[in-house]
Amino acid sequence: MSTPDTAVSASAVASVPVGAPPHRWGSLGPVGLVFAGGISVQFGGALAVSLMPRAGALGVVTLRLLVAAAVLLVVCRPRLRGHSRTDWGTVVVFGITMAAMNGLFYQSVARIPLGPAVTLEVLGPLALSVLASRRAVNLIWAGLALAGVFLLGGGGFSSLDPTGVAFALAAGAMWAAYIVFSARTGRRFPQADGLALAMAVAAVLFLPLGVVESGGKLLDPVTIALGAAVAILSSVLPYTLELLALRRLPASTFAILMSLEPAIAATAGFLILDQALSTTEALAIALVIAASMGAVRTQIGRGKAKAPGVAPEA
Repeated sequence: MSTPDTAVSASAVASVPVGAPPHRWGSLGPVGLVFAGGISVQFGGALAVSLMPRAGALGVVTLRLLVAAAVLLVVCRPRLRGHSRTDWGTVVVFGITMAAMNGLFYQSVARIPLGPAVTLEVLGPLALSVLASRRAVNLIWAGLALAGVFLLGGGGFSSLDPTGVAFALAAGAMWAAYIVFSARTGRRFPQADGLALAMAVAAVLFLPLGVVESGGKLLDPVTIALGAAVAILSSVLPYTLELLALRRLPASTFAILMSLEPAIAATAGFLILDQALSTTEALAIALVIAASMGAVRTQIGRGKAKAPGVAPEA
């Protein structure tokens, strides 16, 4: 996927008004937006793992955030005036959350395989789904997804690097915070303006770390090109799609849909990193998909129960 084509896609996504008739990206619906974002971010993650020997984990994160911030700022051209202190506070915290989530996760995949790392990280959104849900049925879907997550991890993670496991769990906590502040940012800023500003905050915060670890390696043309591809796949497309989806999905339902990430990561690992799936892992993926389908059906049922013209809970 070329960068210019991706920039056009991001522009189309960012220009969809809230509540507009579904078309183009919007025709996917909020669930389709989340799913498309998940595919993009996991294949971007697999590409990032292959880039780490060239630039280091912190260097890859730095390139990812810098390129993503530049693309989003050019595409969205966010207004800097007319926002309250609360608005700016929200977008700054969102940026800090994104920087921490990316940094912690890439430190994890530098130590443990991609599939287990995502499996551990998704526990954060699952915990959020249990805490944020107001319907008992969502607890069932969360429990089913949790069973699949642990099965995907082989029933335990004792064979993995403890530091990598700790980084993945911490990234999961930041992922849950990302869901909360992405929703708040989407409500306070038009289109994807808040996302662009938050990405710029994250890039500025992470730049010193990347320079210290990677130095001149960040200026290598091949490294820059691969880092740009990671940024498009892992940040620009998925974050924009997810921000739009969160305007029409409850945080609890969105969090359960995030349980698809281990399955997508396992597929990306198989296709790009030659990581084969075992029978147990395939069964785990089936459980996670079943939980996500249940969450989707619950959300659709709620939408049908509402009167025509009433937007779903945001």
